[in-house]
Amino acid sequence: MALCGSSLDQARSSTALLLSQMSRHYLAANAVFRMAMRALDIEVRPEGLENIPTSGPVILASTHVSYPDFVFVQHAASGSDRKLRFMSRYDVWNNSLAASFMDGMRHIPVDRDAPAAALLRARQMLDEGEALAIFPEAGISYSFTVRPLMRGVAALARATGATVVPTAIWGSQRIYTVGNPEPPFDYRRGRKVDVVFGTPIQATPDSDPTEWTRQLGHTLTDMLEELQQRPQHRPRPGELATWYPAHLGGHAPTREQAFDLDVWPTSAVMPTWGPDPEVYRS
Repeated sequence: MALCGSSLDQARSSTALLLSQMSRHYLAANAVFRMAMRALDIEVRPEGLENIPTSGPVILASTHVSYPDFVFVQHAASGSDRKLRFMSRYDVWNNSLAASFMDGMRHIPVDRDAPAAALLRARQMLDEGEALAIFPEAGISYSFTVRPLMRGVAALARATGATVVPTAIWGSQRIYTVGNPEPPFDYRRGRKVDVVFGTPIQATPDSDPTEWTRQLGHTLTDMLEELQQRPQHRPRPGELATWYPAHLGGHAPTREQAFDLDVWPTSAVMPTWGPDPEVYRS
């Protein structure tokens, strides 16, 4: 019995140490992010925080329109008191300092061409009741529409019973995003970034992953286009708006033009959502 008690004490001590280290990494990273946002006067405006469950496994399935989206989604979700574990491209870990912080915050490196190990780790975290944030597009579309989606969110939700919160972000593409040629980081102050956490959805063990992912694509498209069409996010009359989707009156590449620029895994679900979905069936 003494041995069992000792082992239990060690487990509790190890868990407390891990939580302490994670908290320090989160505090440090969030302090840096807040300083950067204050310096650039970036305002992140969350909506729908009440849709994020306060406990239990949850997946935030977010649109992706800029490189620093993870910073803004994390900042927006901070009001829910959930610490998000992001599934991120593995090459972020190539920088030793970044790798230290990413590991400290329990983020998950993903190889898009071989995601099995990342999905296994994500499933383990969800089984522990964690909150994950995933960009199911696995990249940013040059057209600023929702591009082909990976089935990972559906697979994880089916396997773990995790609640899925569709999430849309807009405004961050004015700061640092894709382009042809790629535009530099925009240091202009006063940008507004809106992050909307939508109505939670579920996937059951009987859900078809492909069809469920298609429905997610339609939901994310509706949420993103609602944000894009708000007056504060529309281009000024006569403005050359390469950061705004063509089908809504902007000058970003059309979906047909972006088809040759975007790169996605062959296993992705092709869009039946958004403008000109037939482009993906050619």
